Amino acid sequence: MKIKKYELFQVPPRWLFLKITTESGYVGWGEPVIEGKASTVAAAVREMCDTLIGRSALEIEDIWQTLYRTAFYRGGPILSSAMSGIDQALWDIKGKYYGMPVYEMLGGKVRDKLRVYCWIGGDRPDEVANEAVRKYEEGYTAIKMNATAEVGWIDNFSKVESAVERVASIREKLGNRMDIAVDFHGRIHKAMARVLMKELEPYHLMFIEEPVLTENEEAFAELRRHCTVPIATGERNFTRWGFKNIITGGGVDIIQPDLSHAGGISEVKKIASMAEAYDIAVAPHCPLGPIALAACVQLDFCTPNAVIQEQSLGIHYNKGSDLLDYLSDRSVFEYENGAINCLKEPGLSISVDEEKVRKMAEIGHEWKNPIWRYEDGSVAEW
Repeated sequence: MKIKKYELFQVPPRWLFLKITTESGYVGWGEPVIEGKASTVAAAVREMCDTLIGRSALEIEDIWQTLYRTAFYRGGPILSSAMSGIDQALWDIKGKYYGMPVYEMLGGKVRDKLRVYCWIGGDRPDEVANEAVRKYEEGYTAIKMNATAEVGWIDNFSKVESAVERVASIREKLGNRMDIAVDFHGRIHKAMARVLMKELEPYHLMFIEEPVLTENEEAFAELRRHCTVPIATGERNFTRWGFKNIITGGGVDIIQPDLSHAGGISEVKKIASMAEAYDIAVAPHCPLGPIALAACVQLDFCTPNAVIQEQSLGIHYNKGSDLLDYLSDRSVFEYENGAINCLKEPGLSISVDEEKVRKMAEIGHEWKNPIWRYEDGSVAEW
């Protein structure tokens, strides 16, 4: 089971896929990427994978520890994302070698189906009520939407009113039949976040995501004192050390590690267990491709405090390719009443359409996130 070679595929809309092949012919897939920095992560993957040739693909924990601890500079979005994709691919190989899904090797399933949510409204949310109704008619039971576009450090209350009106319009059409999560996306600074959270409280949200940037970790406990809506964050945190203060700080109810950013399946399983000890739920971040989602689903099925899974089907970023386009068997992610049934196939339980991947890699992508500015010309958070 020695690692023989690896290949990287930068494919539309904004993804990076990794294929690792062993000398005995086993193949594993991973998705190591930072949105907008795919080429940078690819360079880090090459540096790491070059050191793994000839190593046993089954020694996942020792490989993770070696990649992390033998680097003097460690962690951060680029290095952690590179490790994440490698870790995913190795678990895919190991599951195929032993003939079982990854969740079986991590203790076995704790649920038979997994609830998912979908995105509506785009980066600058506008008319969302009809879109929410369409998703409800498609069988979804939960949606997520951005709260606002740009909001200044201290801004006009009309922006708060507009955000509240959008949420209210969904409640008017669907009542409490549809769960609603609102993503502040770290765009909103503490003072305005406090106001907006308080105004949204009567609408019984499933959670508010990233009310402020995660580096302002001391603000979460303060915001918690002003609002009872569950607070979620964590997509921009990496490894268990990056989650330690958030988990113990008393201001977060749901953590959202990204299995393509935070250290892969191995690390997020540990992060989830840390959160469970503090009575905190897990809802993995995943606006990415099918390999990243497959890794998340494997974790969710063996993690008791996993509550719901983000997925990118139809998300506004997916221009030119969508979630299922790179799979030979798309039925694996068929949603029934807003949930995925338990996966059964070995490894990550997906079949990658390699011919499609190679064809689209010839097109590639250079996706970059937009740059926003306030009316006065200063840079705004996107």
